[in-house]
Amino acid sequence: MKKIFASFVLPLIVSTTATGCTDSGDAAPDAGIRVETAEVTAIASDNALSGGRVIGETQTIMEFGICWTTTDNPTIDDNRSAGAGDAASFACYATGLAASTSYYLRAYATTAEGTVYGQTRRFTTRAAADDDTPPVAGDDDQNPLASTIYLWPEDNMAKVTNYTGSQGSYQVPPSFRPHMNYFPVAEGKEVKGAVLVCAGGAFMFRSDQMEGTPVAQWFARHGYQAFVVNYRVQPYRMEEGSLDLARAVRFVRRHAADYGIAPDDIASVGFSAGGILCGDEALNFDGLVNGTALAADYRPDALDEVSADVCTIGMIYAFYGRLSVASTDVEKFRAAGIPPTFFAYGTRDPFYRQFQQCADAVREAGVEVEQHEYEGLPHGFGYTHEAWMVSFDRWMTEIMAYN
Repeated sequence: MKKIFASFVLPLIVSTTATGCTDSGDAAPDAGIRVETAEVTAIASDNALSGGRVIGETQTIMEFGICWTTTDNPTIDDNRSAGAGDAASFACYATGLAASTSYYLRAYATTAEGTVYGQTRRFTTRAAADDDTPPVAGDDDQNPLASTIYLWPEDNMAKVTNYTGSQGSYQVPPSFRPHMNYFPVAEGKEVKGAVLVCAGGAFMFRSDQMEGTPVAQWFARHGYQAFVVNYRVQPYRMEEGSLDLARAVRFVRRHAADYGIAPDDIASVGFSAGGILCGDEALNFDGLVNGTALAADYRPDALDEVSADVCTIGMIYAFYGRLSVASTDVEKFRAAGIPPTFFAYGTRDPFYRQFQQCADAVREAGVEVEQHEYEGLPHGFGYTHEAWMVSFDRWMTEIMAYN
Protein backbone atom coordinates (compact mmCIF):
# COMPACT_ATOMS: atom_id res chain seq x y z
CA MET A 1 0.00 0.00 0.00
CA LYS A 2 1.70 3.13 -1.18
CA LYS A 3 0.90 6.80 -0.74
CA ILE A 4 3.12 9.19 -2.65
CA PHE A 5 3.04 12.97 -2.45
CA ALA A 6 4.72 14.74 -5.35
CA SER A 7 5.95 18.24 -4.64
CA PHE A 8 6.97 19.08 -8.20
CA VAL A 9 4.79 20.45 -11.00
CA LEU A 10 5.41 20.05 -14.71
CA PRO A 11 4.06 22.84 -16.93
CA LEU A 12 0.64 22.30 -18.45
CA ILE A 13 0.38 22.71 -22.20
CA VAL A 14 -2.51 25.17 -22.31
CA SER A 15 -1.18 27.84 -24.60
CA THR A 16 -4.59 28.73 -26.00
CA THR A 17 -6.27 29.37 -22.65
CA ALA A 18 -6.20 31.85 -19.81
CA THR A 19 -8.10 32.30 -16.57
CA GLY A 20 -8.60 35.12 -14.14
CA CYS A 21 -10.97 36.87 -11.75
CA THR A 22 -12.89 39.99 -12.64
CA ASP A 23 -14.94 40.73 -9.52
CA SER A 24 -15.32 39.66 -5.94
CA GLY A 25 -18.82 38.26 -6.20
CA ASP A 26 -21.96 39.45 -4.50
CA ALA A 27 -24.17 38.21 -1.71
CA ALA A 28 -27.90 38.36 -1.17
CA PRO A 29 -28.89 39.86 2.16
CA ASP A 30 -30.46 37.41 4.63
CA ALA A 31 -29.50 34.39 2.49
CA GLY A 32 -27.17 33.08 5.19
CA ILE A 33 -24.65 31.75 2.66
CA ARG A 34 -21.57 32.82 0.74
CA VAL A 35 -20.49 31.36 -2.60
CA GLU A 36 -16.96 30.93 -3.95
CA THR A 37 -16.20 30.09 -7.60
CA ALA A 38 -13.54 27.47 -8.34
CA GLU A 39 -10.80 28.00 -10.89
CA VAL A 40 -11.75 27.12 -14.47
CA THR A 41 -9.73 24.09 -15.62
CA ALA A 42 -9.79 21.27 -18.19
CA ILE A 43 -10.52 23.87 -20.85
CA ALA A 44 -11.22 22.41 -24.30
CA SER A 45 -12.58 23.91 -27.51
CA ASP A 46 -16.22 23.33 -26.51
CA ASN A 47 -16.27 22.71 -22.74
CA ALA A 48 -14.56 23.56 -19.45
CA LEU A 49 -14.71 22.54 -15.80
CA SER A 50 -15.37 24.75 -12.80
CA GLY A 51 -17.52 24.58 -9.68
CA GLY A 52 -17.21 26.06 -6.27
CA ARG A 53 -18.31 25.82 -2.69
CA VAL A 54 -21.07 27.24 -0.56
CA ILE A 55 -20.27 28.44 2.94
CA GLY A 56 -22.95 28.85 5.57
CA GLU A 57 -26.47 27.46 5.90
CA THR A 58 -26.28 24.97 3.03
CA GLN A 59 -29.41 23.16 4.17
CA THR A 60 -31.43 26.08 2.78
CA ILE A 61 -30.11 25.66 -0.77
CA MET A 62 -32.60 24.67 -3.46
CA GLU A 63 -30.09 24.51 -6.34
CA PHE A 64 -26.40 25.22 -6.89
CA GLY A 65 -24.06 25.09 -9.86
CA ILE A 66 -22.31 27.35 -12.39
CA CYS A 67 -23.54 29.83 -14.97
CA TRP A 68 -21.69 31.39 -17.89
CA THR A 69 -21.95 33.73 -20.85
CA THR A 70 -19.71 35.85 -23.08
CA THR A 71 -20.33 39.01 -21.04
CA ASP A 72 -19.35 39.85 -17.48
CA ASN A 73 -21.39 38.80 -14.44
CA PRO A 74 -23.41 35.88 -15.84
CA THR A 75 -26.64 34.85 -14.13
CA ILE A 76 -28.79 31.74 -14.01
CA ASP A 77 -30.86 33.27 -16.81
CA ASP A 78 -27.85 32.70 -19.08
CA ASN A 79 -26.31 29.26 -19.59
CA ARG A 80 -26.11 27.16 -16.44
CA SER A 81 -25.23 23.68 -15.18
CA ALA A 82 -26.68 22.50 -11.87
CA GLY A 83 -24.37 20.70 -9.47
CA ALA A 84 -24.90 17.41 -7.64
CA GLY A 85 -23.74 16.02 -4.33
CA ASP A 86 -22.42 18.28 -1.60
CA ALA A 87 -22.81 22.04 -2.05
CA ALA A 88 -19.79 22.52 0.22
CA SER A 89 -17.56 21.34 -2.65
CA PHE A 90 -18.85 20.72 -6.16
CA ALA A 91 -17.75 20.72 -9.79
CA CYS A 92 -19.68 21.15 -13.04
CA TYR A 93 -18.93 21.26 -16.75
CA ALA A 94 -19.80 24.24 -18.93
CA THR A 95 -20.68 22.71 -22.30
CA GLY A 96 -21.70 23.82 -25.76
CA LEU A 97 -18.99 26.50 -25.87
CA ALA A 98 -17.58 28.04 -29.04
CA ALA A 99 -13.91 27.53 -29.87
CA SER A 100 -11.39 30.37 -29.35
CA THR A 101 -13.93 32.43 -27.42
CA SER A 102 -13.71 34.30 -24.11
CA TYR A 103 -16.32 33.45 -21.48
CA TYR A 104 -17.26 34.64 -18.01
CA LEU A 105 -18.36 32.07 -15.43
CA ARG A 106 -19.36 32.05 -11.78
CA ALA A 107 -20.83 29.68 -9.24
CA TYR A 108 -24.28 30.24 -7.76
CA ALA A 109 -26.59 28.94 -5.07
CA THR A 110 -30.34 29.56 -4.91
CA THR A 111 -32.39 29.67 -1.71
CA ALA A 112 -35.90 30.86 -0.98
CA GLU A 113 -34.37 34.31 -0.43
CA GLY A 114 -32.87 34.50 -3.92
CA THR A 115 -29.68 33.55 -5.80
CA VAL A 116 -26.20 34.22 -4.45
CA TYR A 117 -23.24 34.34 -6.84
CA GLY A 118 -19.53 33.80 -6.40
CA GLN A 119 -16.77 35.80 -8.04
CA THR A 120 -16.62 35.86 -11.84
CA ARG A 121 -13.81 34.04 -13.62
CA ARG A 122 -12.83 34.71 -17.22
CA PHE A 123 -11.39 32.02 -19.52
CA THR A 124 -10.81 31.41 -23.21
CA THR A 125 -11.61 28.15 -24.97
CA ARG A 126 -9.09 26.31 -27.09
CA ALA A 127 -8.98 26.44 -30.87
CA ALA A 128 -11.04 23.79 -32.63
CA ALA A 129 -9.33 20.51 -33.44
CA ASP A 130 -8.09 20.20 -36.99
CA ASP A 131 -9.48 16.72 -37.49
CA ASP A 132 -12.84 15.71 -36.08
CA THR A 133 -13.61 13.05 -38.69
CA PRO A 134 -15.07 9.77 -37.40
CA PRO A 135 -12.90 6.64 -37.38
CA VAL A 136 -12.91 4.23 -40.31
CA ALA A 137 -14.95 1.09 -39.69
CA GLY A 138 -12.98 -2.03 -38.79
CA ASP A 139 -13.86 -5.67 -39.21
CA ASP A 140 -14.09 -6.24 -35.46
CA ASP A 141 -14.03 -9.93 -34.56
CA GLN A 142 -12.64 -10.96 -37.95
CA ASN A 143 -9.62 -8.69 -37.62
CA PRO A 144 -8.52 -7.90 -34.05
CA LEU A 145 -5.55 -5.93 -35.39
CA ALA A 146 -7.74 -3.39 -37.19
CA SER A 147 -7.23 0.22 -36.17
CA THR A 148 -10.91 0.54 -35.24
CA ILE A 149 -12.87 -2.25 -33.56
CA TYR A 150 -16.63 -2.12 -33.07
CA LEU A 151 -17.77 -3.54 -29.75
CA TRP A 152 -21.28 -4.74 -30.58
CA PRO A 153 -22.96 -6.29 -33.62
CA GLU A 154 -25.16 -3.75 -35.38
CA ASP A 155 -28.34 -5.67 -34.57
CA ASN A 156 -27.52 -6.64 -30.97
CA MET A 157 -26.23 -3.75 -28.87
CA ALA A 158 -27.38 -3.93 -25.27
CA LYS A 159 -29.82 -1.16 -24.28
CA VAL A 160 -30.48 1.07 -27.28
CA THR A 161 -31.88 4.49 -26.38
CA ASN A 162 -34.68 6.03 -28.40
CA TYR A 163 -33.73 9.59 -29.31
CA THR A 164 -36.58 12.02 -28.71
CA GLY A 165 -36.64 15.74 -29.30
CA SER A 166 -33.56 17.78 -30.06
CA GLN A 167 -30.16 16.11 -29.84
CA GLY A 168 -28.73 19.34 -28.41
CA SER A 169 -25.04 19.02 -27.61
CA TYR A 170 -25.01 15.22 -27.56
CA GLN A 171 -21.77 13.78 -28.87
CA VAL A 172 -23.25 10.49 -30.02
CA PRO A 173 -25.90 10.51 -32.77
CA PRO A 174 -28.42 7.66 -33.14
CA SER A 175 -26.04 5.99 -35.63
CA PHE A 176 -23.14 5.87 -33.13
CA ARG A 177 -21.59 2.43 -32.55
CA PRO A 178 -19.32 2.03 -29.50
CA HIS A 179 -15.81 1.16 -30.65
CA MET A 180 -12.18 1.29 -29.66
CA ASN A 181 -9.18 2.61 -31.53
CA TYR A 182 -6.11 0.37 -31.38
CA PHE A 183 -2.57 1.71 -30.95
CA PRO A 184 -0.12 -1.21 -31.26
CA VAL A 185 3.30 -1.63 -29.74
CA ALA A 186 5.95 -1.09 -32.41
CA GLU A 187 7.19 -4.26 -34.09
CA GLY A 188 10.27 -5.65 -32.36
CA LYS A 189 9.52 -3.97 -29.00
CA GLU A 190 8.73 -6.11 -25.96
CA VAL A 191 5.01 -6.21 -25.15
CA LYS A 192 4.19 -5.83 -21.45
CA GLY A 193 0.40 -6.09 -21.53
CA ALA A 194 -2.67 -4.13 -22.63
CA VAL A 195 -4.26 -0.94 -21.35
CA LEU A 196 -7.73 0.40 -22.18
CA VAL A 197 -8.03 4.20 -22.00
CA CYS A 198 -11.30 5.98 -21.14
CA ALA A 199 -11.32 9.76 -21.60
CA GLY A 200 -13.50 11.90 -19.34
CA GLY A 201 -16.21 14.44 -20.09
CA ALA A 202 -19.02 14.17 -17.52
CA PHE A 203 -20.66 11.42 -19.62
CA MET A 204 -21.67 14.20 -22.04
CA PHE A 205 -18.62 13.94 -24.32
CA ARG A 206 -15.16 12.32 -24.44
CA SER A 207 -12.10 14.54 -24.13
CA ASP A 208 -9.94 12.62 -26.59
CA GLN A 209 -7.43 15.40 -27.29
CA MET A 210 -6.24 15.55 -23.68
CA GLU A 211 -7.17 12.17 -22.24
CA GLY A 212 -7.52 9.69 -25.09
CA THR A 213 -5.31 9.30 -28.14
CA PRO A 214 -2.14 10.99 -26.76
CA VAL A 215 -2.31 8.78 -23.66
CA ALA A 216 -2.74 5.59 -25.68
CA GLN A 217 0.13 6.58 -27.95
CA TRP A 218 2.40 7.13 -24.93
CA PHE A 219 1.62 3.70 -23.48
CA ALA A 220 2.04 2.04 -26.89
CA ARG A 221 5.53 3.55 -27.09
CA HIS A 222 6.26 2.08 -23.66
CA GLY A 223 5.25 -1.49 -24.46
CA TYR A 224 1.47 -1.71 -24.00
CA GLN A 225 -1.08 -2.67 -26.61
CA ALA A 226 -3.24 0.41 -26.11
CA PHE A 227 -6.90 1.00 -26.89
CA VAL A 228 -9.02 4.14 -26.61
CA VAL A 229 -12.55 3.05 -25.68
CA ASN A 230 -15.18 5.27 -27.30
CA TYR A 231 -18.03 4.40 -24.96
CA ARG A 232 -21.57 5.73 -25.09
CA VAL A 233 -22.28 9.14 -23.56
CA GLN A 234 -25.35 11.38 -23.34
CA PRO A 235 -28.19 10.58 -23.98
CA TYR A 236 -26.94 7.22 -22.65
CA ARG A 237 -26.13 6.68 -18.99
CA MET A 238 -22.96 5.59 -17.24
CA GLU A 239 -24.25 2.01 -17.10
CA GLU A 240 -24.33 1.65 -20.89
CA GLY A 241 -20.80 3.04 -21.07
CA SER A 242 -19.69 0.49 -18.46
CA LEU A 243 -21.10 -2.30 -20.60
CA ASP A 244 -19.12 -0.93 -23.56
CA LEU A 245 -15.92 -1.03 -21.50
CA ALA A 246 -16.69 -4.58 -20.31
CA ARG A 247 -17.18 -5.60 -23.92
CA ALA A 248 -13.82 -4.05 -24.83
CA VAL A 249 -12.05 -5.96 -22.04
CA ARG A 250 -13.61 -9.21 -23.24
CA PHE A 251 -12.52 -8.58 -26.81
CA VAL A 252 -8.90 -7.94 -25.82
CA ARG A 253 -8.82 -11.00 -23.53
CA ARG A 254 -10.32 -13.23 -26.22
CA HIS A 255 -7.61 -12.09 -28.66
CA ALA A 256 -4.77 -12.02 -26.15
CA ALA A 257 -2.64 -14.31 -28.33
CA ASP A 258 -3.07 -11.96 -31.31
CA TYR A 259 -1.87 -9.08 -29.14
CA GLY A 260 1.03 -11.05 -27.68
CA ILE A 261 -0.13 -10.67 -24.08
CA ALA A 262 -1.17 -12.94 -21.21
CA PRO A 263 -5.01 -13.00 -20.93
CA ASP A 264 -4.96 -11.49 -17.43
CA ASP A 265 -2.54 -8.65 -18.24
CA ILE A 266 -5.27 -6.15 -19.10
CA ALA A 267 -5.60 -2.83 -17.26
CA SER A 268 -8.01 0.08 -17.56
CA VAL A 269 -7.25 3.74 -16.95
CA GLY A 270 -9.74 6.59 -16.93
CA PHE A 271 -9.86 10.32 -16.39
CA SER A 272 -12.57 12.04 -14.37
CA ALA A 273 -15.86 10.51 -15.62
CA GLY A 274 -13.81 7.98 -17.59
CA GLY A 275 -12.25 6.78 -14.33
CA ILE A 276 -15.65 6.63 -12.67
CA LEU A 277 -16.69 4.46 -15.63
CA CYS A 278 -13.72 2.12 -15.06
CA GLY A 279 -14.73 1.83 -11.43
CA ASP A 280 -18.36 1.12 -12.26
CA GLU A 281 -17.29 -1.60 -14.68
CA ALA A 282 -15.20 -3.26 -11.95
CA LEU A 283 -17.97 -2.93 -9.36
CA ASN A 284 -20.99 -3.92 -11.42
CA PHE A 285 -20.14 -5.23 -14.90
CA ASP A 286 -17.03 -7.38 -14.48
CA GLY A 287 -16.74 -11.16 -14.62
CA LEU A 288 -19.46 -12.64 -16.80
CA VAL A 289 -22.08 -9.91 -16.33
CA ASN A 290 -23.48 -9.22 -19.80
CA GLY A 291 -26.00 -7.02 -21.59
CA THR A 292 -29.00 -8.77 -20.05
CA ALA A 293 -28.23 -6.84 -16.86
CA LEU A 294 -29.66 -3.75 -18.58
CA ALA A 295 -31.74 -5.13 -21.45
CA ALA A 296 -33.86 -8.28 -21.25
CA ASP A 297 -33.97 -8.57 -25.04
CA TYR A 298 -30.17 -8.69 -25.39
CA ARG A 299 -28.92 -11.93 -26.93
CA PRO A 300 -25.67 -13.10 -25.27
CA ASP A 301 -22.99 -14.29 -27.68
CA ALA A 302 -19.65 -16.10 -27.49
CA LEU A 303 -17.82 -12.98 -26.33
CA ASP A 304 -20.03 -12.86 -23.23
CA GLU A 305 -18.47 -16.13 -22.10
CA VAL A 306 -15.14 -14.29 -21.60
CA SER A 307 -14.36 -12.53 -18.31
CA ALA A 308 -14.45 -8.72 -18.20
CA ASP A 309 -12.09 -8.50 -15.21
CA VAL A 310 -9.10 -6.14 -15.29
CA CYS A 311 -5.90 -6.59 -13.28
CA THR A 312 -5.71 -2.96 -12.15
CA ILE A 313 -7.41 0.41 -12.61
CA GLY A 314 -5.79 3.82 -13.02
CA MET A 315 -7.99 6.51 -11.45
CA ILE A 316 -6.65 9.77 -12.88
CA TYR A 317 -8.45 12.60 -11.07
CA ALA A 318 -11.26 10.07 -10.63
CA PHE A 319 -12.83 7.84 -7.99
CA TYR A 320 -15.22 4.95 -7.47
CA GLY A 321 -18.75 6.32 -7.28
CA ARG A 322 -20.91 8.41 -9.56
CA LEU A 323 -20.51 11.75 -11.27
CA SER A 324 -19.34 14.38 -8.75
CA VAL A 325 -19.84 12.06 -5.75
CA ALA A 326 -17.17 9.62 -4.55
CA SER A 327 -18.07 6.37 -2.84
CA THR A 328 -16.50 5.50 0.51
CA ASP A 329 -18.43 2.23 0.93
CA VAL A 330 -15.72 -0.04 2.33
CA GLU A 331 -17.97 -3.10 2.49
CA LYS A 332 -19.07 -2.69 -1.12
CA PHE A 333 -15.45 -2.42 -2.26
CA ARG A 334 -14.55 -5.51 -0.26
CA ALA A 335 -17.51 -7.56 -1.50
CA ALA A 336 -16.93 -6.58 -5.15
CA GLY A 337 -13.29 -7.66 -5.05
CA ILE A 338 -12.12 -4.60 -6.96
CA PRO A 339 -8.59 -4.78 -8.39
CA PRO A 340 -5.47 -2.93 -7.17
CA THR A 341 -6.09 0.75 -7.78
CA PHE A 342 -3.77 3.61 -8.73
CA PHE A 343 -4.88 7.16 -7.86
CA ALA A 344 -3.32 10.33 -9.32
CA TYR A 345 -4.69 13.85 -8.86
CA GLY A 346 -3.72 17.44 -8.15
CA THR A 347 -4.20 19.47 -4.99
CA ARG A 348 -5.99 22.27 -6.89
CA ASP A 349 -8.70 19.90 -8.09
CA PRO A 350 -12.18 20.71 -6.72
CA PHE A 351 -12.59 16.96 -6.00
CA TYR A 352 -9.28 16.77 -4.11
CA ARG A 353 -10.77 15.74 -0.77
CA GLN A 354 -13.09 13.20 -2.39
CA PHE A 355 -10.13 11.50 -4.09
CA GLN A 356 -8.42 11.17 -0.71
CA GLN A 357 -11.53 9.83 1.01
CA CYS A 358 -12.19 7.27 -1.73
CA ALA A 359 -8.57 6.07 -1.74
CA ASP A 360 -8.66 5.68 2.04
CA ALA A 361 -11.86 3.60 1.82
CA VAL A 362 -10.45 1.38 -0.94
CA ARG A 363 -7.32 0.81 1.16
CA GLU A 364 -9.45 0.00 4.21
CA ALA A 365 -11.26 -2.63 2.11
CA GLY A 366 -7.95 -4.48 1.81
CA VAL A 367 -7.22 -3.45 -1.78
CA GLU A 368 -3.67 -2.56 -2.77
CA VAL A 369 -3.50 1.18 -3.46
CA GLU A 370 -0.91 3.57 -4.84
CA GLN A 371 -1.75 7.23 -4.42
CA HIS A 372 -0.05 10.22 -6.07
CA GLU A 373 -0.91 13.80 -5.09
CA TYR A 374 0.62 16.48 -7.31
CA GLU A 375 1.00 19.81 -5.57
CA GLY A 376 -0.57 22.68 -7.50
CA LEU A 377 -2.09 20.68 -10.34
CA PRO A 378 -5.76 21.30 -11.29
CA HIS A 379 -8.34 18.96 -12.76
CA GLY A 380 -7.81 17.94 -16.37
CA PHE A 381 -4.03 17.77 -16.78
CA GLY A 382 -4.36 14.64 -18.92
CA TYR A 383 -1.31 13.60 -20.91
CA THR A 384 0.55 16.88 -20.26
CA HIS A 385 1.82 15.72 -16.86
CA GLU A 386 4.02 12.74 -17.76
CA ALA A 387 4.94 11.89 -14.17
CA TRP A 388 1.72 9.96 -13.55
CA MET A 389 2.18 7.93 -16.75
CA VAL A 390 5.71 6.96 -15.73
CA SER A 391 4.44 5.87 -12.31
CA PHE A 392 1.44 4.00 -13.73
CA ASP A 393 3.74 2.20 -16.19
CA ARG A 394 5.87 0.98 -13.27
CA TRP A 395 2.75 0.09 -11.26
CA MET A 396 1.24 -1.95 -14.12
CA THR A 397 4.55 -3.73 -14.69
CA GLU A 398 4.61 -4.80 -11.03
CA ILE A 399 0.95 -5.89 -11.03
CA MET A 400 1.26 -7.88 -14.27
CA ALA A 401 4.43 -9.59 -13.06
CA TYR A 402 2.32 -11.41 -10.41
CA ASN A 403 -0.51 -12.51 -12.74
